Amino acid sequence: MKIFAASDIHGDINLAKSLAEKAEKAKVDMVLLCGDLTLQESSTEGIISPFKEKGLKVGIIPGNHESTATSNFLIERYKLVNLHGYSYYMDRVGMFGCGSANIGMFQLSEEEIFDFLEKGHNYVRDKQKKVMVTHVHPSGSLIEKFTKFFPGSMSVRKAIEKFQPDLALCGHVHEAEGIEEKIGNTRLINVGRQGKIIEI
Repeated sequence: MKIFAASDIHGDINLAKSLAEKAEKAKVDMVLLCGDLTLQESSTEGIISPFKEKGLKVGIIPGNHESTATSNFLIERYKLVNLHGYSYYMDRVGMFGCGSANIGMFQLSEEEIFDFLEKGHNYVRDKQKKVMVTHVHPSGSLIEKFTKFFPGSMSVRKAIEKFQPDLALCGHVHEAEGIEEKIGNTRLINVGRQGKIIEI
């Protein structure tokens, strides 16, 4: 399975078009957008349509720049896969996630973050491969060293250690775009604004 994952588009329509072109050219099976699609709730128009016009399957979570209501609006309008506290699977690969962050306008508590991830994971626990999608990065990660303002999430870290997904995808810290590391057997990637093509 080939995934194209990106984060932090922040209402940039030209970036959305560029990302959709990359995903189409790579012939990916799934596009995962890891939150902050908007800039403080504005600029939803045209953010998703470039992907749908190319016939791509898209899964999303909200970031800390958009509410769950805005995320749900986009999910309903464009028939997207909702991974915020939910799960989805294609063949042997199960995906689950939690949006928002532990800081910002639309923050969640650490307890809520873990509950959302656990709820989604319960439905894909038996899948051969698992992908966990969050907006915020885990605490104690290399990504955390790139910012003084955005603390990592203890609950994202706990979920990685407990559920051991093959992939953990996040965004949030723009300065850490493209950073990869291993936490146990999990490959953690900050997919960033330019996106990342990943095979699993």
